[in-house]
Amino acid sequence: MLHDVVEARAARPVRLARPRQFLMCPPTYFDVTYSINPWMEPDKPTDASVAMLQWERLRSLYTALGHRVEEIAPRPDLPDMVFAANGATVVDGRALGARFRHPQRAAEAAEFGRWLHRAGYPVTEPTYTNEGEGDYLVAGRRVLAGTGFRTDPRSHQEAQRHLGRPVVSLTLVDPRFYHLDTALAVLGDDEVMYHPEAFSAESQETLRRLYPDAILASAADAEVFGLNAVCDGRHVILPQQATGLIDALWRRHFVPIGVDVSELAKAGGSVKCCTLELRGPRRDRTGGPERC
Repeated sequence: MLHDVVEARAARPVRLARPRQFLMCPPTYFDVTYSINPWMEPDKPTDASVAMLQWERLRSLYTALGHRVEEIAPRPDLPDMVFAANGATVVDGRALGARFRHPQRAAEAAEFGRWLHRAGYPVTEPTYTNEGEGDYLVAGRRVLAGTGFRTDPRSHQEAQRHLGRPVVSLTLVDPRFYHLDTALAVLGDDEVMYHPEAFSAESQETLRRLYPDAILASAADAEVFGLNAVCDGRHVILPQQATGLIDALWRRHFVPIGVDVSELAKAGGSVKCCTLELRGPRRDRTGGPERC
């Protein structure tokens, strides 16, 4: 019997983590002073010190897992800047900037654009509204692109041109899941998890065709932002309240790590929202790839 157990464990696939580079923004000025999504309630108290503690734990977790984290300075008049994923999309060392739908966040685009330019990532200014990795999720050689509430569908072709990867358009229909990264998480080149009811019937069919073995999230797990997750190939960092997804990830041989970002969730964001991935080598001052 012991031999059978050892043999069974040896047969389990081993998933490998890949070091990533992330950009994050500390929630120094975090607050909910306006409402641009169903989760934001300005009359509900928020605590910036609790938000900072939760954010620092997330950042420390990334570094403990071997990932590189860089920071952009926050601005007092931009309380949502902590949600760095919305600031751009970076692929193969170049960035497509963001253009926000709501005026309350519009100035964030220039802040992230300037940081990326100084860091050596050529930035293309978009023509149409797109909210960065909130609605653009890189999955292998394709980009999954959300629309319905924030990102203009015309931006999808713009993204395909500038990012150099085919874009798959997906329509969101539930206002609680206003960004793609609240309704779907990329786990690997050909693996995702998502909440079907957040998508139109046509988009559900597209997802079933592309990802027949996807993990399907319950409404309960989606409502605690369980799909607003970051995966490095092995570890999946997600809200600790998403217990159903955590169990499903273990069964798929991932290592889920639950974290508490409940204070930030009061503004409608979670783990992925706080995390912009910097993909590909940046450029040095001579125009060549930076050597690390």
